[in-house]
Amino acid sequence: MIPDEEGKILMVKQSHEGNEIWMVPGGGIEAGENAAEAAIREVFEETGLEIRVSRLLWHVEEVSENRGQRFVNFFLAEKVGGSLGLGADPEFDKDHQVLREARFLSKKEILGLERVYPEYLKTELWDALEPKYYRNEVFKIR
Repeated sequence: MIPDEEGKILMVKQSHEGNEIWMVPGGGIEAGENAAEAAIREVFEETGLEIRVSRLLWHVEEVSENRGQRFVNFFLAEKVGGSLGLGADPEFDKDHQVLREARFLSKKEILGLERVYPEYLKTELWDALEPKYYRNEVFKIR
């Protein structure tokens, strides 16, 4: 999660199977990088922003029949450079990109969206941004 100076959250809109879904920027971990490094790279690829990861908010295990088991980390980060623009997903060629929009959205705007992934971003995100939510740094590189 990357808030701006006004408390709006950086979100990207993707199109999948005819559905437009808003989510935070992210993606897979590549060989030789850790989860925080992957988050930094993915945000830059999708939005053009340079970030610094401050803390891990959630480590989520997802299990589904269609996608199998996967782990998703949600970090709190701050913008340190770059300029906001719609990037590209290197997994897709230029004619099959899924990214449609990148922008900072307010709580009211996010709550008004039809499709947000994961859905709990509408409810739990705002508490997680509070410093008292979890004071310790939980992400350690060993």
